[in-house]
Formats: sequence, structure tokens, C-alpha cells
Amino acid sequence: MSDEEFTVTLPKLGESIMSATVVQWFKKEGDIISLDEPLLEVSTDKVNSEIPSPVKGVVKKILAEPDTELDVGAPLALISTSDAPSAAVEAKITKQKTTCDQSMSGFYSPSVLRLAQEKGLSVDQLAKMQGSGAGGRITKKDLENYTPSSKAPTIQAGATEQVQLTGMRKMIADKMVQSSTEIPHATLVSEVDVTDALALIAREKEAFTKQHGVKPTITALIAKAISVAAGHYPMFNATFDGSTLSKHASVNVGIAVSLEKGLMVPVIKECNAKSIPEIAKAVADFAARARSNTLNPDDVQNGTITMTNFGMGGTLIGIPIIRHPEVAIVGIGAIERKVVPTDDDNFAIRKKVFISCTFDHRIIDGMDGCHFLAALKKHLEQDFSLS
Repeated sequence: MSDEEFTVTLPKLGESIMSATVVQWFKKEGDIISLDEPLLEVSTDKVNSEIPSPVKGVVKKILAEPDTELDVGAPLALISTSDAPSAAVEAKITKQKTTCDQSMSGFYSPSVLRLAQEKGLSVDQLAKMQGSGAGGRITKKDLENYTPSSKAPTIQAGATEQVQLTGMRKMIADKMVQSSTEIPHATLVSEVDVTDALALIAREKEAFTKQHGVKPTITALIAKAISVAAGHYPMFNATFDGSTLSKHASVNVGIAVSLEKGLMVPVIKECNAKSIPEIAKAVADFAARARSNTLNPDDVQNGTITMTNFGMGGTLIGIPIIRHPEVAIVGIGAIERKVVPTDDDNFAIRKKVFISCTFDHRIIDGMDGCHFLAALKKHLEQDFSLS
């Protein structure tokens, strides 16, 4: 039979995604692969995606090493389709796969499950292993190097551990360097009284959750307030590539989600047109999928302004870095109870939060920053609702 080869290329993973970085290969040269079986994992703007094989056959040659950034359409691997396994071989492989715990098949790649089965490792043993892949995933290399009696190396006191930045951490580092070197940052801070907003959330929580299937949160109210303020001051809802400013009609609010390996920023598209229940559902869904590493590339694309909540760690005030090519980012501090004077010369306990806004000073003047924060503050203190 003549040797027939199929070239696997990097597919387009999203409307505006033009490149991706190879994270890990699930197959090695000489391995048999089935149609639609995961072949490799790539990273695009902090989101990891598995690339399935478009054909069945044998992996003849891998053309891109891990940590290599490639453009859409670039060759990834050669698969020999003339060497495709027979039905009997495929049946044997399928039988081997099903011996592993089926409940874990969505978390571990098929190649990892197969190698674990060959090594006689249980699912419990896999769960206890520390993976070296993106997001802590177990890779084939981890299993190949694993021995039951192996112990984690002890780092001697005073020793220096050198860690190579790869995957998500390297991408974040590159983006932060680009933003801090190209954009002149300016930051303003306003103290906002969220006592009444939090009281409304507490009062309506049970009914809201029963009706909409999701809890009302201050995050949803703040995201709405940002979209309202950006509607009043459209310069904050823009992107700038260094020469051309694009002002957007839709306010797409990015919500920063902190993960063990870094940060993901899924985007609530057209947040200005959404209700609080819709925003609350989007926030809950994105947070869950970010932590389970199941976000789609399109989920983190086309943001126009970002909010980051460092208050969850107890920090009162922060100066966030703009996500290029956006021109503004809003930071939320920790909510604190404070004793404040009232208009009738008495005192009251109020719940306050510092909200900061960092903006691109090439595009936005300081007074515009003051107006934007004032509009955001007014919405959270006076114009909020759960509808």
C-alpha cells in the first residue's frame, strides 16, 4: 500500500484568534490515533484547547514542539493514513481505554488514561499526582517519570530553584510587559457606599435565586454599573492599537478570575444590554468553567473594559494594569464596615469599598476619569436594581 500522509494544521479557534502556542502532545511519533481523538493541547490568550485528529492513522512526524507559537494554518503533525489500524486493533485499544474509570475520562487525556492503565495506576493515584502540564494537568511525561516509591525532591535550605515560565504564566508575563511599557497608566480611586445595594441583595436573595436559578451578587451589580458608566463616557469603552482608536457600541466587560496557575478573563458580551439575572448567570458560569479549564477561546475575546476584584483577598486598594489593547480597567477592593457621620450630625455604620480605575492617559484625560468614576459611584449608590 502506498504511503498516504495527512498534514494536520492549526485550526482557527475563534473569530479573532490568529495564533496559538503548543502546550503538550497527547501522542508521540509512531502512536496510533483514531478520528477525533485528542492529538495535542494548545493555548490561546490564556485558554487551553484540545485539538482532535481529523483522521485516523499513525502519527508519523510531530512538526511543532511545546512552547512553540504558531499562526493559524501552520502545520502541526503528519499522520500516515495508510497505516491506519485495523478494526481488531481499534477494538483492543477501545477495550484498554474502558478499563480506566469512566468518570475521569473528561479530566485526563485518552493517552494518559491508557498509559496509567499500562502502569497499573488507579484513578486515586492519578488524582494525587502533581502534573506539570497547563493548569496542573497530568501529562504522559509525568507518568513516564513516575514510580510508586518516588518522593518529591527536597530543596536544601538556601538553595535556589529556577523555574522556566511556560504556557499561561509566560503569556501573562508577556502581556503585562507589553501593557506597562506601551501604555502610560494613570489611576484614580473613589470610595463607594454599597450598604443599600448589599441590603437589597440580602433581602431579595431567596426569591431571586428561586426565580432565576442563580444568586444575586455585588459583582453582577458592579459589572452593570461599569457598563452604564462606560455608556455615558464611551472613551472608556474603547481599544487602541497605537495609532487607531476604536470606540465600541457594545460594552463587553471582562471579569478577571484568579486561578492557581494565573489569571483568566472571560468576557460578558453586551453587558450594557443584559439584565442583572443574565449578568449573574454569566459570572457564575464563567467562574466555574475557568476553574475547570473548560472555557472556549471565544469566551475571552473582544473585551472592551475589564474589572478585577482584588478585594477577595482582603486588599483595600489596588492599581490594576490595563489589558492591552483596552484603555481602561476597574479594580474592586475589599468591602469594609465604617463609622461615618450623617447629615443630621449623628453617626452610622456603612459598608464602603474603594473602586479604582486605571486608564490610558494617551486617550483619556484625568477629568474624564473623575466623571467616569462618579457615574459608576452614582449607579451603585442610587440607581442600582436587581432587574
